Parts: sequence; structure tokens; C-alpha cells
Amino acid sequence: MANNWTPESWKQDKFVAKHLPVYEDAGGLADAEKTLAGFPPLVFAGEARALKAKLGEVVEGRGFLLQGGDCAESFAEFGPNNIRDTLRVILQMAAVLTFASKQPVVKVARMAGQFAKPRSAPTETIGGVELPSYLGDNINGIDFTPESRRNDPQRMIRAYSQAAATLNLLRAFTTGGYANLRQVHQWTLDFMGRSAWADQYKSIADRIGESLDFMEACGIDIEDQPQLKMATLYTSHEALLLPYEEAMTRRDSLTGEWYDTSAHMLWIGDRTRFVESAHVEFLRGINNPIGVKCGPSLEPDALLRMLDMLNPGREAGRMTLIARFGHDKVEAGLPPLLRAVEREGHPVLWSCDPMHGNVIKSDSGYKTRPFDRILAEVKGFFAVHRAEGTHAGGIHLEMTGQDVTECTGGAVAITDAGLADRYHTHCDPRLNAAQSLEMAFTLAEMLNLERAQQHAQAA
Repeated sequence: MANNWTPESWKQDKFVAKHLPVYEDAGGLADAEKTLAGFPPLVFAGEARALKAKLGEVVEGRGFLLQGGDCAESFAEFGPNNIRDTLRVILQMAAVLTFASKQPVVKVARMAGQFAKPRSAPTETIGGVELPSYLGDNINGIDFTPESRRNDPQRMIRAYSQAAATLNLLRAFTTGGYANLRQVHQWTLDFMGRSAWADQYKSIADRIGESLDFMEACGIDIEDQPQLKMATLYTSHEALLLPYEEAMTRRDSLTGEWYDTSAHMLWIGDRTRFVESAHVEFLRGINNPIGVKCGPSLEPDALLRMLDMLNPGREAGRMTLIARFGHDKVEAGLPPLLRAVEREGHPVLWSCDPMHGNVIKSDSGYKTRPFDRILAEVKGFFAVHRAEGTHAGGIHLEMTGQDVTECTGGAVAITDAGLADRYHTHCDPRLNAAQSLEMAFTLAEMLNLERAQQHAQAA
């Protein structure tokens, strides 16, 4: 248990609380926090411990982390179809990656809580009118009106309800037969049959099908095997809105440890990960697995201080370091951090976020992320780990199961002019279903190469 820590210790004056909303109605905030504190947990401490154990295996090189989902969930797009479609793509990606790596893939969704987003400016101006920035549906509204942009603590209650409904549906899908491996593979085949780019990945898909056929020929009925017809999915989000996170923090009755029951895994963003941060202080005391975004501004010594604060016991599976440098900076920026962590012996899982360092403004005025830059950062991340002899342990993607047009390029060849067709994001651009699956097959090739090199070194 962390020393001198309570769920509310982040409020002390010695900590700097950045990117937190100011609520005009202090009494309304207190009422909302009290209501949330009385609600049931969204996840259980034992589930968070199980995830930590699986991530610990990835740290040892015996697995891969697939983390993905919305940039920012919204109240308007909430519905069973959106949840189902994103889950389906995650399951498809996991099946491809599992086959390629011959190792377990830990599936963690950016769902059921990923509402709040830090913004670069506190206000925005449109047509000469200045209003507070949109901070996420659990804080204020996206409509550009004074009433919508008012920070409303009751939105946290609605966010909890949506998260609970999302989790309920995810649990039903993953345990009720929707995750049947044969069905997941058939979705991939059906999708590839409609895609002009599928030929280059046909051999991997064919080998997955042959493996399933072989198992069934040997008398293994997928319907009788829980591991083949069900899936374990965990949830995650950025621990940004601390009043919500504090209200959802509970002491585990079995261990006496504190857990944030809003999600299985929480992470701290690039803008709030500094030693005096209130967000670091909060995460220091919870026993969930946690992540830290690592970008070009992070110095090795600062990262080591952060690790000493957040994981003083050096527990494997506790810390995931999420590299987000940009396609042209990862091969120069990542090695100093990696070497410092290796030198000090911190057990961490290294994951690649190829999204946040590759945002550009298109000629048509939309924020976008070119697929070739996203892919280049992933390749650079793997190249660094190959050169350093360390394990590239995961991928962190902003993605959706919908057929949106938000990131340019990919084999589906979304153009600058085509961005306007289905640009639906409430914040940053996401990979669509086709681009996500293309990324999975490309990752599969990299994991195959990594596995072949490991075998060659062991021979």
C-alpha cells in the first residue's frame, strides 16, 4: 500500500492539477461525487489483478498487448451497434496477432469510460464568439453554445450509466458465443473478400483457417472449448477527470488495497505526467495496472523518477510505458528512455501509440492522421526494440469498428477530399475497421519476424 496516500490526497496544495474542469456549482459537484461513491463498482479488484498478471507475462516476453478503441466516447454515438462493431474488430485483430506471434494477446479496450480529453487551449473562438473548449461528454457538451459548454457535474452520472451499459454488453458478447474463434475468422474472410488489398495477407488468413480445420478434424469442437468460444476483454481509459476517479475508488475487501473500479487499467497522459502532478499522486495509490504516455519531451531521468513513484516495488505488470513520438522521432527518441529503464532494471511493458504524434491538419481543414505515418512509427518502434534486444510488447490505437473516413491512406485509400464523407469523431481521427485490420496483418508480419529472430538466436 502506498505511503501517505488516500483517494483524495491529490487535492493537496503541493500537487499541480492540470486539465481539470472548474465547476461553478460546487454543491452540485459534491452531490455528484457522493452519488457516484454510492454506486456499484464497474469492475472488480480481482479482474484488475488478473490483468496485471497477464501484463506481467507480456513484460517477460510471453504475450502481446492489444489496446484500442475510441479517441473519446460520446453520448450521441452510444448504442449497441457501435459497441459490437468495435469489439468485433478488436477480436479479429487479436485472432490474427495470436496466430502470428504464437503467444497470448491481452485485449484491453478504450471503452466504458474514455470520455474526457485534455485540450491545448481552455477556450475556442468561432465567428468572433469565444467559449470554453469542449472537454468530453462527461464534462460539457460539444455544441458551440454557452449552455452546452458549461461544465456540468451531472454528466459524470450519465457517463457512469453509459459505462455500466457498455460493460454489460461487452461481457454478454465475450461470454455468450459472439467471440467464437471460427466465427471471428469468418468475419475476417468475409471482410477480406470485399477488399481489394486482401491478397497480400491471404496466406496468413488461409493458415488460420487450416489450423481451425485441423483442430476440428482431430475432434476438438470449438463449442465445447471455452478458450475458443469466449474471450476475456478488459477496459481502460485515461485517468483525467479526478473527481470521477476518486469517487470510483474502493478498498478491496480481500486485500485491503485501493482500486479504481471505473476500469481495469488507467493511464496518465503526456500532458499530466510530471512529478508534482495531481494525476500522478492519484495513480500512485491505486493498485490497478497503469500506463504512462512517453513522448519527445520526456527525459530519461524524469521517467525513472516517475517509475520510482508509481512502482516502487517493481511489480511486473504494474507499468505500461506507451511510446508516442511521431513517425520521424521514434527511432531517435525511444532508445534513451529504453536504455535508462533497462539499466535500472524496471520491469515495464513497452507499447506503441502511433496515433498521437502523427496528427496533421489536412488541406481540406480536417485533423487527420496519415496511415503511412502511423505505420512508419510502428515499424520504427519494432526496429528500435530489435536493435536493443528488448520486447516490443504492445500497440495502442484509436480506432472504431465503423466505416468512418478520418485517417487518410491505407489500402482503402482515403483521400484528403474524402475525409468529409464520414468524419464523425468528437476529438481526434480514428482508424476505421478496414485500416485497423490492415494494421493487424502488418503487425502480424512484424511479430513473425521477431519470433523468427528469437528462434535463430536460441539455436
